[in-house]
Amino acid sequence: SGLDYTALMMFCLVWGMGGAFISLGLSRVMAKWMMGVKVIEPASASGEAARLVQVVHRLSQAAGLPAMPEVGVYDSPEVNAFATGPTKARALVAVSTGLLRRMDDAALEGVLGHEIAHVANGDMVTMTLIQGIVNAFVMFLARVIAFAVSQNAREENRRSTQFMVTFALEIVLSALGMIVVAYFSRRREFRADAGGARLAGRQRMVAALKSLQKTFGLVD
Repeated sequence: SGLDYTALMMFCLVWGMGGAFISLGLSRVMAKWMMGVKVIEPASASGEAARLVQVVHRLSQAAGLPAMPEVGVYDSPEVNAFATGPTKARALVAVSTGLLRRMDDAALEGVLGHEIAHVANGDMVTMTLIQGIVNAFVMFLARVIAFAVSQNAREENRRSTQFMVTFALEIVLSALGMIVVAYFSRRREFRADAGGARLAGRQRMVAALKSLQKTFGLVD
């Protein structure tokens, strides 16, 4: 029997996009659970935690976000920070204890400006869309090619051949897909640097980048 390309494409889109958006929807919960992010309660925060919340709040207002992101800290020696969440109104900005120890106030503000720019630019949703499309094409192409290859196999081996070729192609195509995702991710990182410079000030963004270079850390 032939292959129903339309039905297969719809199946791949539902699974590829669905999986990506489920991951996005759960991203804040997963970050708190897997990385041990402790959310700071603005009303009861004091000292360094209160300053962190105040900076994020100020940058969020400057960026025109519809709601204040949750602000969290997680215990790690790595110099790192990230933003996640399904929408601009339901975002989480988290920083590592390593970053707080090693960065001065100016550099920290530059890093936070970068992360708030990610939220303001809608990068989480954009990258989820790109990942979902890549997932769908990987699934679709792997199955179409495997179906074509299996037609040359003996009838009794056809299903096993199709399964093995699909499995192998999904690994290879997923690796190629990662290159596509990484390309778009890098472009969004440059855009977030520019946004961070606008929000926190160019000097603070430069201070953040210099500090990251010194410690060989990465900011997502």
